[in-house]
Amino acid sequence: MKSSPVWKLKGTLFFFHASMTIMISYLPVYFQYLGLTPWEIGVLLAAGPAAAILAQPFWGFMSDKWKTVRKILILCLSGALTVGFFLFQLNEFYYIIPAVYLFFSFLSPAGGLGDSLAQKVSVEKSVSFGSIRMWGSLGFGSASLAGGYILSWIGVGHIYAVFALFLVTALIFAYASPDSTPSSKPVSLGSAWKLRKDRELLLFLGFIMTISLTHRMNDSFIGLYIVDLGADESVIGMAWFIGVTAEALMFAFSTYWMRRFHPLTLIALAAALYTVRWILLFLAPEPGYVLMIQVTHGIAFAVFYLTAFQFVSRLVPKELESTGHLLFISVFFGVSGVIGSSAGGIIVDAYSLKILYAVMACLAFAGFIGALTYRKKFIQKFSY
Repeated sequence: MKSSPVWKLKGTLFFFHASMTIMISYLPVYFQYLGLTPWEIGVLLAAGPAAAILAQPFWGFMSDKWKTVRKILILCLSGALTVGFFLFQLNEFYYIIPAVYLFFSFLSPAGGLGDSLAQKVSVEKSVSFGSIRMWGSLGFGSASLAGGYILSWIGVGHIYAVFALFLVTALIFAYASPDSTPSSKPVSLGSAWKLRKDRELLLFLGFIMTISLTHRMNDSFIGLYIVDLGADESVIGMAWFIGVTAEALMFAFSTYWMRRFHPLTLIALAAALYTVRWILLFLAPEPGYVLMIQVTHGIAFAVFYLTAFQFVSRLVPKELESTGHLLFISVFFGVSGVIGSSAGGIIVDAYSLKILYAVMACLAFAGFIGALTYRKKFIQKFSY
């Protein structure tokens, strides 16, 4: 492997996640600017997670097959940049649907590929995965604040210009970033297909999805909940900034807390914290409480995601590590995103946003029980 400074990989993650912030936070506003109806906007927002379900495992497998994560990452970033240019020229709903699907088929896997590359390089360079991954969170948090000011100045109609600026910068860093050393074992579609019968992997992804469902529901409805409690939209950006800042700090200091506990113990603790988090939000009487509770987002997500992502490496063969990583992300962000957004909308329509958080607490508690059960059954097998 031709070595390159790890800081260039950190730059890739920073600017990629900054570009993702623009899409996550302001794409609904852009579609509203086009004059689309709420139903049409909902359909288009569901297209992203739907694309991720298939695209993420596919590109993960291709990176294992072709023995390079960095080049596949560059391909996905370039594809998103190109498709995005055409997407943001469209204004007819039925033309936008396939364009959005194709756009996220490149954009969504790039995040997982970046994390997979960071995890592999961290092992090879003997540095903390969290110390690399934290730069993605810093990029997300910085853009969540700066993006709003930039788009309010130039207009949301120019959303692609801001997105492209961040993504091109991420591409420049990606070209100079290190690649991981590939496994010497050959990879076939048949070997990847066998993962569907791996009982330990499937059970792990099962209880992970129960918890990640609640995370994705919150992503979709926390803004509406803050407004429902009486705040204006500016508080939404502050809430995201607080949560992501806490997340980045947890990533930065991960080398100190990760080695003290078994990964399955940490995953169970994170599930318990998710449960407490949703209960506190259910009980929140006004927006100020939500801002204080947002600190728990950083702790719960950082511990849960970082530990679970790395634990997947123990569940899959070395030559299929990237496939396993992106399969995990497909469940965490793709499947959970589709189910969480649609089910959350049904619950809110039928009851209220507060009831949604009560349901989320129950789901997270079920995930906590699943994590404890999995830990009890497999902790000896996956001991250090």
